[in-house]
Amino acid sequence: MFRYAINDLYKWKESKYRKPLIIKGARQVGKTWLMKYFGKEAYENTVYINFDNNQTIKDLFSHGFDIPNIINGLEIYSNQKIIANTTLLIFDEVQENPNALSSLKYFYEDAPEYNIICAESLLGIMLHEATSFPVGKVDFLNLYPMSFPEFLIANGQERYVDLINESNFEMTTTFKDTYMNYLRLYYYVGGMPEVVLRFIENKDYLEVKENQKRILEAYELDFSKHAPNSIVPRIKMVYESIPSQLAKENKKFVYGLLRDGARAKDYEMAIMWLDDCNLIHKIHRINKPNLPITAYKDLKAFKLFISDVGLLSCLSGLNSKSLISGNKLFTEFKGSLTEQYVLQQLVTMKNTNTYYYTNERNNAEIDFVVDNGEQIIPIEVKAETNLMAKSLKAYRDKFSPIISIRISMADYKKEEGLINLPLYALWSLEKDISLSV
Repeated sequence: MFRYAINDLYKWKESKYRKPLIIKGARQVGKTWLMKYFGKEAYENTVYINFDNNQTIKDLFSHGFDIPNIINGLEIYSNQKIIANTTLLIFDEVQENPNALSSLKYFYEDAPEYNIICAESLLGIMLHEATSFPVGKVDFLNLYPMSFPEFLIANGQERYVDLINESNFEMTTTFKDTYMNYLRLYYYVGGMPEVVLRFIENKDYLEVKENQKRILEAYELDFSKHAPNSIVPRIKMVYESIPSQLAKENKKFVYGLLRDGARAKDYEMAIMWLDDCNLIHKIHRINKPNLPITAYKDLKAFKLFISDVGLLSCLSGLNSKSLISGNKLFTEFKGSLTEQYVLQQLVTMKNTNTYYYTNERNNAEIDFVVDNGEQIIPIEVKAETNLMAKSLKAYRDKFSPIISIRISMADYKKEEGLINLPLYALWSLEKDISLSV
């Protein structure tokens, strides 16, 4: 299994400014696998410590922050020699031990020769509970479900990824049907690594849904285990409402769909909890595409997406018959799966922030706008080949962006100030408009 994040880990290892690294991401997106794989590939030895329900390690880190003493204790616990620069120390579920989190500051300041990677799923929650955190003493890496190109590579289709990376759109158009078939499959299977690997091994569509349901059940257990009892029902209501929220024509999150009379203040904590767990993406509206974009962010208007298109298809009740229904899948639930897919790829692009735009009268909407710090790029998503786009035209006429993007099922075409990008080639967006700054 290939993850692009492995390249980021090698860069981290070679950096002379390296700090202990924390990999952030929802449960079961592959953090543990990635850390262990990296240790195997890049180091002579790996020492793996899981902090979840580990009283011995909890006691070890409760005796202060003397680094030689901690290293000695870790060697005894793991029965392995820890050698600076050649051993990778992996701290899994590090948020379960606040003292271990605090120790990262002292590793960085007093013993930077030790290579430490940590993984967390609930760190945001712990920080809200006033956990001491080594601000400025750690690096971060976000890990998401497998992207569509990673999904293609996992299915043995690396050459198709290469074609798009090479911007060979004449050739990609020739193989359009193959790309679209795999994209349908991605909508159904999604990018959760275990689900993908099981599907590749067994090609069992029913098993896909069973595995996705198990992941959703594990998330629900987290609700009950880690969230305050008073907001657990509200967390479940918010999360389970997302498919119906996205299936609306106007996908802005509406509290009234949760229950009659629902108010923002009753559900703000539930939404924050889901966001802290990396289980949702909260995308805010802007009313004017100017820099700095945060000055034009509407805190009261937002869309909620979940972490993975496969999990959304499971929550939405999508069955395997949809895979043989032609292009209907892409417009299913008013295109909510397509918007989820697009958002899921956008958030993996570095040095960017994603919003959406509506005008003051709320009668013209741009599905996404991406801010890379230098310019704001409007992105319209069309879940069919019909490219009539009154909102995008109005936006371009009013704001004259340097570049605009239309993502659809149509073939690649570059016009003056406008790129028509096929759904299956979405990840080329990062290179085409120089999003990495």
